[in-house]
Amino acid sequence: MRFGVFYELQLPKPWNEGDEHRLFHEALDQVILADKLGFDYAWEVEHHFLDEYSHASAPEVFLACAAGQTKNIRLGHGIRQVIPKYNHPARSAECIATLDLLSNGRVEFGIGESATRLELGGFNIPAKDKRAMCLEAAEQIANMMVLDPYPGFEGKFFDMPCRNVLPKPLQNPHPPMWIACTNRDTIKVAARNGIGALAFSFLDPEEAKKWAEVYYDIIKSEECVPIGHSVNANIALVSNFSLHQDREEAIRRGHEGFEFFGYALNALVAHDTVPGRTDLWGEYLQQRGNRTEEIIEKSRRGDYLPSGIGTPDDMRKHLRALQDAGVDQVIVMQQAGRNKNEHIRESLELFAAEVMPEFVEGREARERKKAEELAPYIEAALARKKYMQPLADDEIPVVRASVAQAIVGQGSVD
Repeated sequence: MRFGVFYELQLPKPWNEGDEHRLFHEALDQVILADKLGFDYAWEVEHHFLDEYSHASAPEVFLACAAGQTKNIRLGHGIRQVIPKYNHPARSAECIATLDLLSNGRVEFGIGESATRLELGGFNIPAKDKRAMCLEAAEQIANMMVLDPYPGFEGKFFDMPCRNVLPKPLQNPHPPMWIACTNRDTIKVAARNGIGALAFSFLDPEEAKKWAEVYYDIIKSEECVPIGHSVNANIALVSNFSLHQDREEAIRRGHEGFEFFGYALNALVAHDTVPGRTDLWGEYLQQRGNRTEEIIEKSRRGDYLPSGIGTPDDMRKHLRALQDAGVDQVIVMQQAGRNKNEHIRESLELFAAEVMPEFVEGREARERKKAEELAPYIEAALARKKYMQPLADDEIPVVRASVAQAIVGQGSVD
């Protein structure tokens, strides 16, 4: 099993001067620590206009900073908004490839379609078309990173003439592709398109097993037709995360933040919003009351234990169940609500010291076996793909200069 860290960059109100500055630098500090501790991935979302819930509107900048201060951890767009009105496909291809070069080939390319009216409406994106727009753009971004030159495209949602999109990524043919999944329908979309599933839903092992079965059954079937030029057959699942040798202290440190995460996500999707005037944290506290001690009392009786929150032994049991269910990567969501930087660092260090070793041992052998088992299915899937054909040299259109030189041999122009 592989492990990642995950960032929405949450910042509950009230906001004080310097809070955003502190938030970003603490998150970067945590990624640097995760790299040193042996975590495999650092994922950051892309959201826009979502007060308190997510201040991660420019993940390409954050991940570039992380690339310069880390050595091994893979840098994941989890996800990049690829719908053209968010980011033109050529700009996405350029940004992904540039980060891949600067990070020495450590980029993971997740795509997504958004869920909130705040984001979609802010860029005049019709909700009914968002998935189709996302998949159309993602396929062309992959083509742009591979073809020299890109032949051009006339699609339903965007057009582009022939251009050579530069630079090209270090990873061949391009960085692994993923898609955000929040239900079984999007798990099927991931598998049908031959891309990894970023399961941003909090699943118990039984439900995770059902998702994994659905996903890998499609990967092995004729339904799988890759959207990119490679197949990334992997399931990554987000988990709550707060570790301490004392279970009750782990709950005190982390549970409130993760409850807020779920509350804020639901509120932004289901409730009306006044931009710049949200008070999600205040509303959450008002509705929640003092539940931390209630949760602790339930855990004492054995009635309830939040998955991913507890002692190292609790976490090992949680991860074993997910591993047995077929999950390839667990992404720990440690930065939520008002969770404190020092507590997050302590949790990461404790995890690396007492939990991670069990799941790292023998991992490469298991991954080789999985790759061998899937190889014929992946080969068949890639054979089904209808590839965009490169242009012959005599087919590449000449792009005429827009300004005629007035005097041959001189630098002046009309």
